[in-house]
Amino acid sequence: MTIKVLIVDDQAMVRAGFAALLAAQTDIDVVGDAPDGARGVEASRRLHPDVVLMDVRMPEMDGLEAARRLLDPPPGVIHRPKVLMLTTFDVDDYVYEALRAGASGFLLKDAPPADLISAVRVVAAGEALLAPSVTRRLIADFAQQRPAPRKDRSLRLKGLTPRETEVLELIARGLSNQEIAASLVLAEQTVKTHIGRVLAKLGLRDRAQAVIFAYESGLVKPGAA
Repeated sequence: MTIKVLIVDDQAMVRAGFAALLAAQTDIDVVGDAPDGARGVEASRRLHPDVVLMDVRMPEMDGLEAARRLLDPPPGVIHRPKVLMLTTFDVDDYVYEALRAGASGFLLKDAPPADLISAVRVVAAGEALLAPSVTRRLIADFAQQRPAPRKDRSLRLKGLTPRETEVLELIARGLSNQEIAASLVLAEQTVKTHIGRVLAKLGLRDRAQAVIFAYESGLVKPGAA
């Protein structure tokens, strides 16, 4: 199945470069681009992309507000694309808030071309782009600024089984499915099943929100080994 991508960035050369790179892939179709968040939202509602590459800092409307509007649309709007944030900084306040809003992850603009292509495919498949250590550090940094666990999050943890709680903790520590399987001596497919149940029980979209939930609930403490 072809992945439809929309590129939203205020720099024309960035949009053109990303479009050329992605359009050269047989499984990716760049359906459009936009120079700011407001026009990005409009284009997304019209073109229905699977993935939106969203720059964080833009004039008119920044990427954070645009991501919020795409991921929490008004009544009557059904389409919700996956949103992958683009940033020039490895730690950015806006990125954390975008992940809380439901973005599927973030990628540095100077990442190798192969990483961009892979990121689009990973996000389109419903996974979160959380492997880079900068993502884990970003979330930990902001969680450390909010040391008091949120009571509503803590209460919702009680609905998980002990095994599901273990899996959530390992997700929050940045482990891949394969690494979680090895750590808990489980089949990788079993880990995927546990992750699906965790997301469903907690009402979370993906691993990105699961990581944030784990910190905000107090399950994982910033800086803990």
